[in-house]
Amino acid sequence: MVNEMVDLKAKGIVFDIQKFSVHDGPGIRTIVFLKGCPLSCRWCSNPESQCREPQVMFVSKNCIGCGKCKEVCPVNAVNFELPYRIDQSKCIKCGKCVENCYANALEMSGTERTVEEVISELKKDNMYYRRSGGGITLSGGEALTQVDFIEELLKGCRANRWNTAVETAAFVNKDVLKRILPLLDLVMMDIKHMNSEKHREYIGQGNEIILENAKFIASSGTQLIIRVPVIPGFNDDKDNILKLSQFVVSLKNVREIHLLPYHRLGENKYGYLGYKYKMPPIDPPSNEDMNKLKNIVESFGLICKIGGVS
Repeated sequence: MVNEMVDLKAKGIVFDIQKFSVHDGPGIRTIVFLKGCPLSCRWCSNPESQCREPQVMFVSKNCIGCGKCKEVCPVNAVNFELPYRIDQSKCIKCGKCVENCYANALEMSGTERTVEEVISELKKDNMYYRRSGGGITLSGGEALTQVDFIEELLKGCRANRWNTAVETAAFVNKDVLKRILPLLDLVMMDIKHMNSEKHREYIGQGNEIILENAKFIASSGTQLIIRVPVIPGFNDDKDNILKLSQFVVSLKNVREIHLLPYHRLGENKYGYLGYKYKMPPIDPPSNEDMNKLKNIVESFGLICKIGGVS
């Protein structure tokens, strides 16, 4: 039973709930993806997660040009002369165009959900969590930007005795961490580059807050795994991986790094939103290159995995 202390009516903006994951924490897990992120990574595979508000996505290949979306829009936000089709300056996110798009060319990314609604969905897979030692992982976007919602959601998860984890860059105020860390079993934290200027160039913000928060999380006693999305030409050089490994060794009780190879999954979603994909046409790092970086990490006595938790 969910404890009565949990505010079941607390609301957040969720854009996906993905079941049966085995790479985002121990066991079989359900990932709750939340909207909103203060960073703007060039390679982001979930560009729809960056904006906090719901967004209409246009999948042009599905459009049959029937015009029903334009007919039902109450604010004339549908414009067939726009490649993206939706005039964001007018759109009120009512979803009527999506509801009436028979060809599934329009999709709503992000809906307001209560803690009660999400917990009810998570309960459907309770048996898998218990049998596998799995649980719930919050992701995004940056889940920690919706702190009021996830605090109540995590309380509900703990009341159901589910393992709890978050995927985060931790670019947040320490007060947020103080509220959330006691409710988490695992933090999987991205550190994308040790050079703050390089970090700012590719991500839009420096890394000072992130590195300080890594120290804070490590000192809290909550299990912390550092993850590095390996992006060719950005952070895959020996010097960066050496400095990152040195930093992780200095963290209290942290002994594990996961190297996540760059991929282009999600690139098509940029077009759905009317965004431009900012990454050049580069190939993912080879297995040989990934293993060279893995060897550097392991030379510091750290556990290193290529890919996520499994």
